[in-house]
Amino acid sequence: MLLLSKKEEWFGNIRGDILSGIVVALALIPEAIAFSIIAGVDPKVGLYASFCIAVVIAFVGGRAGMISAATGSMALLMITLVKEHGLEYLLAATLLTGLLQILAGYLKLGVLMSFVSRTVVIGFVNALAILIFMAQLPELTHVTWHVYALTAAGLGIIYLFPYVPVVGKLIPSPLVTIVLLTIVVVVLGIDVRTVGDMGSMPGTLPIFLWPQVPLTLETLAIIFPYAAALAAVGLLESFMTATIIDDMTDTDSDKNREAKGQGIANIASGCLGGMAGCAMIGQSVINIKSGGRGRLSTLVAGVLLLIMVVFMSDLIKQIPMAALVAVMIMVSVSTFSWASVKGLKTLPLSTNIVMLATTGIVVFTHNLALGVLVGVLLAALFFANKISHFMYCQKSYDETSSTRIYKFVGQIFFNSADRFSDEFDYKEEVKNVIIDVSQAHFWDITAVYALDKAVIKLRNLGKEVQVIGQNEATRTIIDRFGIHDKPEEIQKVMGGH
Repeated sequence: MLLLSKKEEWFGNIRGDILSGIVVALALIPEAIAFSIIAGVDPKVGLYASFCIAVVIAFVGGRAGMISAATGSMALLMITLVKEHGLEYLLAATLLTGLLQILAGYLKLGVLMSFVSRTVVIGFVNALAILIFMAQLPELTHVTWHVYALTAAGLGIIYLFPYVPVVGKLIPSPLVTIVLLTIVVVVLGIDVRTVGDMGSMPGTLPIFLWPQVPLTLETLAIIFPYAAALAAVGLLESFMTATIIDDMTDTDSDKNREAKGQGIANIASGCLGGMAGCAMIGQSVINIKSGGRGRLSTLVAGVLLLIMVVFMSDLIKQIPMAALVAVMIMVSVSTFSWASVKGLKTLPLSTNIVMLATTGIVVFTHNLALGVLVGVLLAALFFANKISHFMYCQKSYDETSSTRIYKFVGQIFFNSADRFSDEFDYKEEVKNVIIDVSQAHFWDITAVYALDKAVIKLRNLGKEVQVIGQNEATRTIIDRFGIHDKPEEIQKVMGGH
Protein backbone atom coordinates (compact mmCIF):
# COMPACT_ATOMS: atom_id res chain seq x y z
CA MET A 1 0.00 0.00 0.00
CA LEU A 2 2.83 2.39 0.89
CA LEU A 3 4.63 1.49 -2.34
CA LEU A 4 1.50 2.23 -4.38
CA SER A 5 1.12 5.57 -2.61
CA LYS A 6 4.73 6.52 -3.34
CA LYS A 7 4.35 5.43 -6.96
CA GLU A 8 1.23 7.60 -7.30
CA GLU A 9 3.02 10.59 -5.74
CA TRP A 10 5.89 10.31 -8.21
CA PHE A 11 4.53 8.76 -11.39
CA GLY A 12 0.76 9.19 -11.25
CA ASN A 13 0.78 12.27 -13.51
CA ILE A 14 4.03 12.15 -15.50
CA ARG A 15 3.06 14.33 -18.49
CA GLY A 16 1.31 16.96 -16.39
CA ASP A 17 4.14 17.08 -13.85
CA ILE A 18 6.87 17.48 -16.47
CA LEU A 19 5.06 20.24 -18.38
CA SER A 20 4.12 22.13 -15.23
CA GLY A 21 7.67 21.74 -13.95
CA ILE A 22 8.96 23.49 -17.08
CA VAL A 23 6.59 26.43 -16.53
CA VAL A 24 7.60 26.73 -12.86
CA ALA A 25 11.32 26.56 -13.70
CA LEU A 26 10.96 29.43 -16.18
CA ALA A 27 8.97 31.51 -13.71
CA LEU A 28 11.48 30.83 -10.91
CA ILE A 29 14.43 32.38 -12.71
CA PRO A 30 13.50 36.09 -12.59
CA GLU A 31 12.04 35.73 -9.09
CA ALA A 32 15.19 34.06 -7.72
CA ILE A 33 17.32 36.82 -9.24
CA ALA A 34 15.00 39.52 -7.87
CA PHE A 35 15.01 38.03 -4.37
CA SER A 36 18.82 37.85 -4.43
CA ILE A 37 18.93 41.55 -5.26
CA ILE A 38 16.52 42.30 -2.38
CA ALA A 39 18.76 40.39 0.05
CA GLY A 40 21.84 42.15 -1.27
CA VAL A 41 23.64 39.07 -2.61
CA ASP A 42 24.80 37.82 -6.02
CA PRO A 43 21.96 36.40 -8.24
CA LYS A 44 23.55 32.95 -8.17
CA VAL A 45 22.84 32.72 -4.40
CA GLY A 46 19.08 32.84 -5.06
CA LEU A 47 19.28 30.63 -8.15
CA TYR A 48 21.34 27.94 -6.40
CA ALA A 49 18.96 28.11 -3.42
CA SER A 50 15.89 27.69 -5.62
CA PHE A 51 17.40 24.71 -7.44
CA CYS A 52 18.58 23.02 -4.27
CA ILE A 53 15.47 23.59 -2.16
CA ALA A 54 13.10 22.49 -4.94
CA VAL A 55 15.04 19.25 -5.58
CA VAL A 56 15.41 18.32 -1.90
CA ILE A 57 11.82 19.17 -0.93
CA ALA A 58 10.56 16.95 -3.76
CA PHE A 59 11.87 13.98 -1.76
CA VAL A 60 11.38 15.05 1.85
CA GLY A 61 8.47 17.53 1.75
CA GLY A 62 5.11 17.04 3.46
CA ARG A 63 2.97 17.15 0.34
CA ALA A 64 3.26 16.53 -3.38
CA GLY A 65 2.98 19.31 -5.96
CA MET A 66 4.09 22.17 -3.72
CA ILE A 67 7.00 24.34 -4.87
CA SER A 68 9.65 25.61 -2.45
CA ALA A 69 12.53 27.94 -3.36
CA ALA A 70 14.05 31.31 -2.47
CA THR A 71 11.25 33.73 -1.52
CA GLY A 72 10.74 37.46 -1.11
CA SER A 73 9.45 37.18 2.45
CA MET A 74 12.66 35.39 3.51
CA ALA A 75 14.88 37.74 1.49
CA LEU A 76 13.48 40.76 3.33
CA LEU A 77 14.68 39.28 6.64
CA MET A 78 18.24 38.87 5.35
CA ILE A 79 18.97 42.46 4.30
CA THR A 80 20.47 43.69 7.57
CA LEU A 81 22.51 40.52 8.20
CA VAL A 82 24.08 40.65 4.73
CA LYS A 83 24.72 44.38 4.97
CA GLU A 84 26.40 44.19 8.38
CA HIS A 85 28.16 40.81 8.27
CA GLY A 86 28.27 39.55 4.69
CA LEU A 87 27.39 36.39 2.74
CA GLU A 88 29.25 33.90 4.96
CA TYR A 89 27.12 34.80 7.96
CA LEU A 90 24.00 34.48 5.79
CA LEU A 91 25.03 30.94 4.86
CA ALA A 92 25.62 30.14 8.55
CA ALA A 93 22.19 31.57 9.41
CA THR A 94 20.66 29.44 6.64
CA LEU A 95 22.15 26.28 8.20
CA LEU A 96 20.84 27.26 11.65
CA THR A 97 17.43 28.03 10.12
CA GLY A 98 17.31 24.48 8.81
CA LEU A 99 18.21 23.01 12.19
CA LEU A 100 15.49 25.05 13.93
CA GLN A 101 12.91 23.93 11.37
CA ILE A 102 13.85 20.27 11.80
CA LEU A 103 13.49 20.73 15.57
CA ALA A 104 10.05 22.31 15.01
CA GLY A 105 9.07 19.25 12.98
CA TYR A 106 10.09 16.85 15.77
CA LEU A 107 8.26 19.03 18.31
CA LYS A 108 5.17 18.67 16.07
CA LEU A 109 4.60 22.41 15.84
CA GLY A 110 2.54 21.79 12.71
CA VAL A 111 -0.41 21.44 15.10
CA LEU A 112 -0.27 25.23 15.56
CA MET A 113 -2.00 25.54 12.19
CA SER A 114 -5.18 24.41 13.93
CA PHE A 115 -5.21 27.83 15.64
CA VAL A 116 -5.28 29.63 12.29
CA SER A 117 -8.90 30.16 11.33
CA ARG A 118 -10.24 29.91 7.80
CA THR A 119 -10.77 33.67 7.82
CA VAL A 120 -7.08 34.31 8.53
CA VAL A 121 -6.07 31.92 5.72
CA ILE A 122 -8.32 33.81 3.27
CA GLY A 123 -6.87 37.14 4.41
CA PHE A 124 -3.34 35.74 3.99
CA VAL A 125 -4.13 34.41 0.50
CA ASN A 126 -5.67 37.70 -0.61
CA ALA A 127 -2.64 39.61 0.70
CA LEU A 128 -0.23 37.39 -1.20
CA ALA A 129 -2.31 37.76 -4.37
CA ILE A 130 -2.12 41.55 -4.00
CA LEU A 131 1.64 41.44 -3.31
CA ILE A 132 2.23 39.20 -6.34
CA PHE A 133 0.33 41.71 -8.51
CA MET A 134 2.15 44.70 -6.98
CA ALA A 135 5.50 43.01 -7.65
CA GLN A 136 4.68 43.13 -11.38
CA LEU A 137 3.99 46.88 -11.45
CA PRO A 138 7.66 47.94 -11.83
CA GLU A 139 7.70 45.93 -15.07
CA LEU A 140 4.64 47.86 -16.29
CA THR A 141 5.67 51.41 -15.44
CA HIS A 142 7.76 53.78 -17.61
CA VAL A 143 7.80 51.26 -20.46
CA THR A 144 6.92 51.36 -24.16
CA TRP A 145 3.56 50.30 -25.56
CA HIS A 146 5.16 47.04 -26.72
CA VAL A 147 5.29 45.79 -23.11
CA TYR A 148 1.57 46.41 -22.59
CA ALA A 149 0.76 44.74 -25.92
CA LEU A 150 2.88 41.69 -25.08
CA THR A 151 1.40 41.43 -21.57
CA ALA A 152 -2.15 41.68 -22.94
CA ALA A 153 -1.35 39.10 -25.61
CA GLY A 154 0.13 36.85 -22.94
CA LEU A 155 -3.01 37.06 -20.81
CA GLY A 156 -5.12 36.36 -23.89
CA ILE A 157 -3.12 33.21 -24.64
CA ILE A 158 -3.25 32.07 -21.00
CA TYR A 159 -7.03 32.30 -20.77
CA LEU A 160 -8.02 31.38 -24.35
CA PHE A 161 -5.53 28.62 -25.27
CA PRO A 162 -7.24 26.00 -23.01
CA TYR A 163 -10.28 26.28 -25.33
CA VAL A 164 -8.27 25.18 -28.38
CA PRO A 165 -9.39 21.65 -29.36
CA VAL A 166 -7.10 18.77 -28.30
CA VAL A 167 -3.81 20.63 -27.62
CA GLY A 168 -5.51 23.18 -25.35
CA LYS A 169 -5.86 20.55 -22.65
CA LEU A 170 -2.49 18.87 -23.27
CA ILE A 171 -0.07 21.80 -22.94
CA PRO A 172 -0.17 24.32 -20.06
CA SER A 173 -1.17 27.73 -21.43
CA PRO A 174 1.49 29.60 -19.36
CA LEU A 175 4.21 27.54 -21.12
CA VAL A 176 2.69 28.34 -24.52
CA THR A 177 2.62 32.03 -23.57
CA ILE A 178 6.32 32.11 -22.62
CA VAL A 179 7.42 30.26 -25.76
CA LEU A 180 5.26 32.24 -28.23
CA LEU A 181 6.06 35.68 -26.82
CA THR A 182 9.78 34.86 -26.77
CA ILE A 183 9.63 33.86 -30.44
CA VAL A 184 7.73 37.05 -31.32
CA VAL A 185 10.23 39.28 -29.50
CA VAL A 186 13.28 37.55 -31.03
CA VAL A 187 11.92 37.36 -34.60
CA LEU A 188 10.60 40.92 -34.68
CA GLY A 189 13.54 42.31 -32.73
CA ILE A 190 11.31 44.13 -30.23
CA ASP A 191 13.34 46.07 -27.68
CA VAL A 192 11.80 45.15 -24.32
CA ARG A 193 13.17 44.12 -20.95
CA THR A 194 14.17 40.44 -20.81
CA VAL A 195 15.27 37.94 -18.17
CA GLY A 196 18.87 38.68 -19.15
CA ASP A 197 18.41 42.26 -17.94
CA MET A 198 17.59 41.04 -14.43
CA GLY A 199 21.15 40.00 -13.62
CA SER A 200 23.97 37.66 -14.55
CA MET A 201 23.46 33.92 -14.66
CA PRO A 202 25.89 31.53 -12.90
CA GLY A 203 28.14 29.77 -15.38
CA THR A 204 29.04 26.77 -13.20
CA LEU A 205 27.34 24.11 -11.13
CA PRO A 206 27.12 24.78 -7.35
CA ILE A 207 29.82 23.28 -5.15
CA PHE A 208 29.91 22.36 -1.46
CA LEU A 209 30.63 25.43 0.67
CA TRP A 210 31.00 25.43 4.44
CA PRO A 211 30.44 28.95 5.81
CA GLN A 212 33.77 30.56 6.70
CA VAL A 213 32.72 31.95 10.07
CA PRO A 214 34.25 31.37 13.52
CA LEU A 215 32.36 28.68 15.47
CA THR A 216 31.91 30.80 18.59
CA LEU A 217 29.09 31.99 20.84
CA GLU A 218 29.59 35.45 19.38
CA THR A 219 28.75 34.11 15.92
CA LEU A 220 25.72 32.32 17.34
CA ALA A 221 24.55 35.56 18.99
CA ILE A 222 24.77 37.30 15.60
CA ILE A 223 22.96 34.71 13.48
CA PHE A 224 20.43 33.26 15.93
CA PRO A 225 17.89 36.14 15.86
CA TYR A 226 17.90 36.07 12.04
CA ALA A 227 17.73 32.27 11.90
CA ALA A 228 14.81 32.19 14.35
CA ALA A 229 12.91 34.78 12.30
CA LEU A 230 13.68 32.97 9.04
CA ALA A 231 12.61 29.61 10.51
CA ALA A 232 9.33 31.04 11.83
CA VAL A 233 8.37 32.92 8.66
CA GLY A 234 9.48 30.02 6.46
CA LEU A 235 7.37 27.49 8.35
CA LEU A 236 4.39 29.80 8.55
CA GLU A 237 4.39 30.49 4.80
CA SER A 238 5.00 26.80 4.05
CA PHE A 239 2.16 25.65 6.33
CA MET A 240 -0.21 28.26 4.88
CA THR A 241 0.73 27.33 1.31
CA ALA A 242 0.23 23.65 2.12
CA THR A 243 -3.23 24.43 3.49
CA ILE A 244 -4.12 26.35 0.32
CA ILE A 245 -2.86 23.59 -1.99
CA ASP A 246 -4.71 21.03 0.18
CA ASP A 247 -7.93 22.91 -0.60
CA MET A 248 -7.16 23.29 -4.30
CA THR A 249 -6.41 19.58 -4.78
CA ASP A 250 -8.74 18.17 -2.09
CA THR A 251 -5.83 16.29 -0.51
CA ASP A 252 -4.09 16.29 2.87
CA SER A 253 -0.54 17.22 3.83
CA ASP A 254 1.75 16.35 6.73
CA LYS A 255 2.73 19.71 8.28
CA ASN A 256 5.32 18.20 10.65
CA ARG A 257 7.01 16.33 7.81
CA GLU A 258 6.94 19.59 5.86
CA ALA A 259 8.75 21.36 8.71
CA LYS A 260 11.48 18.72 8.74
CA GLY A 261 11.67 18.78 4.94
CA GLN A 262 12.04 22.57 4.83
CA GLY A 263 14.82 22.27 7.41
CA ILE A 264 16.72 19.63 5.44
CA ALA A 265 16.31 21.65 2.23
CA ASN A 266 17.64 24.82 3.85
CA ILE A 267 20.67 23.00 5.27
CA ALA A 268 21.39 21.64 1.79
CA SER A 269 20.96 25.14 0.33
CA GLY A 270 23.36 26.67 2.85
CA CYS A 271 25.98 24.03 2.06
CA LEU A 272 25.75 24.82 -1.68
CA GLY A 273 26.06 28.58 -1.34
CA GLY A 274 22.32 29.31 -1.37
CA MET A 275 20.06 31.42 0.86
CA ALA A 276 17.19 30.14 3.02
CA GLY A 277 13.83 29.61 1.36
CA CYS A 278 10.38 28.16 1.89
CA ALA A 279 7.20 27.19 0.05
CA MET A 280 6.04 29.68 -2.60
CA ILE A 281 2.33 30.21 -2.96
CA GLY A 282 2.64 31.84 -6.37
CA GLN A 283 4.77 29.11 -7.91
CA SER A 284 2.72 26.40 -6.19
CA VAL A 285 -0.45 27.82 -7.72
CA ILE A 286 1.26 28.00 -11.15
CA ASN A 287 2.23 24.34 -10.73
CA ILE A 288 -1.29 23.24 -9.81
CA LYS A 289 -2.95 25.40 -12.48
CA SER A 290 -0.52 24.01 -15.09
CA GLY A 291 -1.48 20.43 -14.24
CA GLY A 292 1.22 19.53 -11.71
CA ARG A 293 0.14 17.22 -8.93
CA GLY A 294 3.04 14.93 -8.00
CA ARG A 295 6.50 15.23 -6.50
CA LEU A 296 7.92 14.83 -10.00
CA SER A 297 6.74 18.35 -10.88
CA THR A 298 8.80 19.87 -8.05
CA LEU A 299 11.86 17.79 -8.97
CA VAL A 300 11.58 18.71 -12.66
CA ALA A 301 11.26 22.40 -11.77
CA GLY A 302 14.42 22.30 -9.65
CA VAL A 303 16.55 20.25 -12.05
CA LEU A 304 15.44 22.22 -15.13
CA LEU A 305 16.11 25.50 -13.33
CA LEU A 306 19.76 24.51 -12.84
CA ILE A 307 20.12 23.15 -16.37
CA MET A 308 18.63 26.30 -17.89
CA VAL A 309 20.63 28.86 -15.92
CA VAL A 310 23.93 26.99 -16.31
CA PHE A 311 23.72 25.42 -19.78
CA MET A 312 20.94 27.33 -21.59
CA SER A 313 21.47 30.82 -20.25
CA ASP A 314 21.79 32.41 -23.71
CA LEU A 315 18.32 31.13 -24.60
CA ILE A 316 16.71 31.92 -21.24
CA LYS A 317 18.05 35.48 -21.28
CA GLN A 318 15.84 36.23 -24.31
CA ILE A 319 12.53 35.51 -22.53
CA PRO A 320 10.65 38.84 -22.30
CA MET A 321 9.67 39.85 -18.80
CA ALA A 322 6.23 40.72 -20.18
CA ALA A 323 5.56 36.99 -20.68
CA LEU A 324 6.40 36.21 -17.06
CA VAL A 325 4.41 39.25 -15.89
CA ALA A 326 1.36 37.85 -17.70
CA VAL A 327 1.84 34.49 -15.95
CA MET A 328 2.18 36.14 -12.53
CA ILE A 329 -0.92 38.30 -13.10
CA MET A 330 -2.81 35.09 -13.86
CA VAL A 331 -1.48 33.65 -10.61
CA SER A 332 -2.56 36.76 -8.72
CA VAL A 333 -6.07 36.70 -10.15
CA SER A 334 -6.56 32.97 -9.55
CA THR A 335 -5.07 33.12 -6.04
CA PHE A 336 -7.30 35.95 -4.80
CA SER A 337 -10.50 34.76 -3.11
CA TRP A 338 -13.15 36.73 -5.00
CA ALA A 339 -15.88 35.04 -2.96
CA SER A 340 -14.52 36.84 0.12
CA VAL A 341 -15.37 40.21 -1.49
CA LYS A 342 -18.98 39.13 -2.02
CA GLY A 343 -19.01 37.80 1.54
CA LEU A 344 -18.32 41.26 2.97
CA LYS A 345 -22.07 41.96 2.74
CA THR A 346 -23.25 38.70 4.32
CA LEU A 347 -20.54 37.54 6.74
CA PRO A 348 -20.40 38.75 10.38
CA LEU A 349 -18.54 42.02 11.01
CA SER A 350 -15.94 40.25 13.20
CA THR A 351 -15.12 37.82 10.37
CA ASN A 352 -14.63 40.66 7.91
CA ILE A 353 -12.45 42.61 10.36
CA VAL A 354 -10.15 39.60 10.87
CA MET A 355 -9.82 38.99 7.12
CA LEU A 356 -9.25 42.66 6.23
CA ALA A 357 -6.79 43.19 9.10
CA THR A 358 -4.73 40.16 8.04
CA THR A 359 -4.73 41.30 4.42
CA GLY A 360 -3.96 44.94 5.23
CA ILE A 361 -1.06 44.26 7.60
CA VAL A 362 0.61 41.76 5.26
CA VAL A 363 0.26 44.12 2.27
CA PHE A 364 1.49 47.26 4.03
CA THR A 365 4.29 45.69 6.08
CA HIS A 366 5.23 42.79 3.75
CA ASN A 367 5.53 40.85 7.02
CA LEU A 368 3.57 37.61 6.59
CA ALA A 369 4.14 36.47 10.18
CA LEU A 370 2.91 39.75 11.67
CA GLY A 371 -0.24 39.73 9.55
CA VAL A 372 -1.13 36.16 10.47
CA LEU A 373 -0.31 36.76 14.15
CA VAL A 374 -2.63 39.79 14.30
CA GLY A 375 -5.32 37.82 12.47
CA VAL A 376 -5.08 34.90 14.89
CA LEU A 377 -5.18 37.23 17.92
CA LEU A 378 -8.20 39.14 16.59
CA ALA A 379 -10.00 35.89 15.76
CA ALA A 380 -9.30 34.62 19.30
CA LEU A 381 -10.56 37.85 20.90
CA PHE A 382 -13.73 37.89 18.83
CA PHE A 383 -14.32 34.22 19.61
CA ALA A 384 -13.79 34.80 23.34
CA ASN A 385 -16.19 37.75 23.26
CA LYS A 386 -18.80 35.75 21.37
CA ILE A 387 -18.57 32.75 23.73
CA SER A 388 -18.78 34.96 26.81
CA HIS A 389 -22.24 36.15 25.75
CA PHE A 390 -23.55 32.59 26.09
CA MET A 391 -23.04 32.67 29.86
CA TYR A 392 -26.14 33.53 31.91
CA CYS A 393 -27.61 32.89 35.35
CA GLN A 394 -31.03 31.48 36.36
CA LYS A 395 -32.00 32.64 39.84
CA SER A 396 -34.58 31.04 42.12
CA TYR A 397 -35.53 31.34 45.81
CA ASP A 398 -36.72 28.71 48.29
CA GLU A 399 -38.66 30.54 51.05
CA THR A 400 -38.98 27.54 53.37
CA SER A 401 -35.19 27.23 53.80
CA SER A 402 -34.37 30.86 52.99
CA THR A 403 -32.11 29.66 50.17
CA ARG A 404 -31.07 31.63 47.10
CA ILE A 405 -30.08 29.41 44.16
CA TYR A 406 -27.82 30.71 41.40
CA LYS A 407 -27.77 28.33 38.45
CA PHE A 408 -25.11 29.28 35.92
CA VAL A 409 -25.21 28.15 32.29
CA GLY A 410 -22.36 28.54 29.79
CA GLN A 411 -18.64 29.18 29.69
CA ILE A 412 -16.88 30.96 32.56
CA PHE A 413 -13.41 32.27 31.77
CA PHE A 414 -11.45 35.54 31.78
CA ASN A 415 -13.92 37.35 29.52
CA SER A 416 -17.09 36.31 31.39
CA ALA A 417 -15.71 36.18 34.96
CA ASP A 418 -16.79 39.75 35.81
CA ARG A 419 -20.33 39.06 34.64
CA PHE A 420 -20.31 35.90 36.78
CA SER A 421 -19.39 37.97 39.86
CA ASP A 422 -22.00 40.64 39.08
CA GLU A 423 -24.84 38.09 39.22
CA PHE A 424 -24.62 37.80 43.03
CA ASP A 425 -26.68 39.98 45.35
CA TYR A 426 -24.48 40.22 48.42
CA LYS A 427 -26.91 42.44 50.36
CA GLU A 428 -29.84 40.05 50.07
CA GLU A 429 -31.06 38.74 53.49
CA VAL A 430 -30.87 34.97 53.00
CA LYS A 431 -29.43 32.19 55.16
CA ASN A 432 -28.19 29.86 52.46
CA VAL A 433 -26.76 30.25 48.97
CA ILE A 434 -26.39 27.44 46.43
CA ILE A 435 -24.17 28.02 43.39
CA ASP A 436 -25.19 25.42 40.80
CA VAL A 437 -22.58 25.03 38.04
CA SER A 438 -23.90 21.76 36.60
CA GLN A 439 -24.46 23.46 33.22
CA ALA A 440 -21.39 25.68 33.36
CA HIS A 441 -17.72 25.09 32.65
CA PHE A 442 -14.77 26.80 34.34
CA TRP A 443 -11.85 27.27 31.95
CA ASP A 444 -9.12 29.22 33.71
CA ILE A 445 -7.83 30.62 37.01
CA THR A 446 -9.65 33.92 36.38
CA ALA A 447 -12.94 32.00 36.55
CA VAL A 448 -11.80 30.16 39.69
CA TYR A 449 -10.77 33.48 41.28
CA ALA A 450 -14.25 34.90 40.57
CA LEU A 451 -15.85 31.88 42.28
CA ASP A 452 -13.50 32.18 45.29
CA LYS A 453 -14.24 35.88 45.59
CA ALA A 454 -18.02 35.31 45.56
CA VAL A 455 -18.00 32.37 48.00
CA ILE A 456 -15.64 34.03 50.51
CA LYS A 457 -17.55 37.32 50.41
CA LEU A 458 -20.92 35.57 50.94
CA ARG A 459 -19.53 33.52 53.85
CA ASN A 460 -18.04 36.62 55.44
CA LEU A 461 -21.57 38.06 55.40
CA GLY A 462 -22.79 35.05 57.47
CA LYS A 463 -24.31 32.99 54.68
CA GLU A 464 -23.95 29.23 54.23
CA VAL A 465 -22.61 28.64 50.69
CA GLN A 466 -22.55 25.43 48.66
CA VAL A 467 -21.06 24.93 45.21
CA ILE A 468 -22.72 21.98 43.46
CA GLY A 469 -22.81 20.28 40.07
CA GLN A 470 -19.15 20.58 39.09
CA ASN A 471 -18.19 18.46 36.09
CA GLU A 472 -14.89 16.58 36.23
CA ALA A 473 -12.84 19.22 34.39
CA THR A 474 -14.30 22.08 36.42
CA ARG A 475 -13.77 20.20 39.69
CA THR A 476 -10.15 19.55 38.76
CA ILE A 477 -9.30 23.21 38.09
CA ILE A 478 -11.22 24.42 41.18
CA ASP A 479 -9.56 21.82 43.45
CA ARG A 480 -6.16 22.79 42.12
CA PHE A 481 -6.42 26.57 42.17
CA GLY A 482 -9.45 27.41 44.29
CA ILE A 483 -9.09 28.48 47.95
CA HIS A 484 -12.68 28.99 49.18
CA ASP A 485 -12.69 25.55 50.84
CA LYS A 486 -9.09 25.82 52.10
CA PRO A 487 -9.03 27.86 55.34
CA GLU A 488 -5.25 27.92 55.54
CA GLU A 489 -5.01 29.38 52.02
CA ILE A 490 -7.63 31.99 52.86
CA GLN A 491 -5.59 32.99 55.94
CA LYS A 492 -2.51 33.48 53.73
CA VAL A 493 -4.43 35.65 51.31
CA MET A 494 -6.04 37.66 54.11
CA GLY A 495 -2.63 38.22 55.74
CA GLY A 496 -2.90 35.69 58.56
CA HIS A 497 -0.11 33.39 59.84
